[in-house]
Amino acid sequence: MHSAILITYDNEDSIKEAYGLCEAAGYKVDKLIRQKFLNKSRYGIGEGKMLEIKELSEKIKPDVLIYDEILKPSQNYNLASKLKINILDRESLILEIFERRATSAESHLQIKLAQFRYEMSRAKEKVRLAKMGEQPGFMGIGMYEVDSYYNDIQNRMRSVKSKLVKMGKQRALHREARRRVGLKTISLAGYTSAGKTTMFNVLTGETKQESPELFTTLSTTTRKTMIEKYPALISDTVGFISKLPAYMIEAFKSTLEELKYAEVVIVVIDISDSEMDLRKKYRSCLKTMADLDVDQERVIYALNKSDLVEPEDIIKKAEFIGLSDSKKWVPVSAVSQQNIPKLMELVKKMIERPPQQIKEIPRKQDLTKFYEQDDD
Repeated sequence: MHSAILITYDNEDSIKEAYGLCEAAGYKVDKLIRQKFLNKSRYGIGEGKMLEIKELSEKIKPDVLIYDEILKPSQNYNLASKLKINILDRESLILEIFERRATSAESHLQIKLAQFRYEMSRAKEKVRLAKMGEQPGFMGIGMYEVDSYYNDIQNRMRSVKSKLVKMGKQRALHREARRRVGLKTISLAGYTSAGKTTMFNVLTGETKQESPELFTTLSTTTRKTMIEKYPALISDTVGFISKLPAYMIEAFKSTLEELKYAEVVIVVIDISDSEMDLRKKYRSCLKTMADLDVDQERVIYALNKSDLVEPEDIIKKAEFIGLSDSKKWVPVSAVSQQNIPKLMELVKKMIERPPQQIKEIPRKQDLTKFYEQDDD
């Protein structure tokens, strides 16, 4: 495991998540730096703090500095030039985790697309720095001419997009076939490490890998089950996370779109989280589902790990995040299987409702159009 200095916000929820991201990417945090602000113009942090970290890094010699926020290319360059070590911001760290976790051909392609989009968003600044002769060797670019640099990335993106379009069309055909034979579809969603995969195993009898680490699931897995008399398919999807850039969501759109077409979406929430962490994750789930045009009428909430929380605290937390007036949530435990029958009863009520018309891939989210669009 590689060593790292971690810079993150000075609150326990941010620190906990940042440590989880580092561990998932294969980094051991040798030193934690807490900061109230991570948006200073030149280095992201103040110059005085940067000099402190420079002195510290010369002593402990970490492999990387991990910066738990999105850095501009110029900030990344400035830090790398001063500290003489590789810099990973939040986006590049998540991309490393994705790369480590990918198992299917489709998830590998989706990660490649996200990496290319990340690179494109920084290309202009990288080329400018390289032409000035200031490229310090930490940003991973060669001395490309600007046209060659852009064209190389765009050509590789086109190849990946064309393959993902074919997979997306095949997925649409599968959905249509399922609909024709009357199979109900249920998708599991939620913040990463909320317990979706454990829930999936309970509901399907599977033994899919479970882990407290972030992003254990990157590829959608679907299995057949019975909801009383109804044959159904249950899918596990990639976990959500706060401050996940739009281009990463878009790169995984061909698998995440399963949420849009499911009769029921079960959002798994870790109710044992602190109130502030719970609210942040809940809002992140809502935002991601809104970005995907998921119909909230199809969503129910499984408040997982309820065996670790007192009943009155469950109600209090549900009220805190805004679920108090909703009848579409159940406190459950995927580990002890507490209240799983109640959750399934709620699922049954949802799938027994009169069917709503779902247009297959509306024009505004047409996959082919999305993948074939030009990238600025």
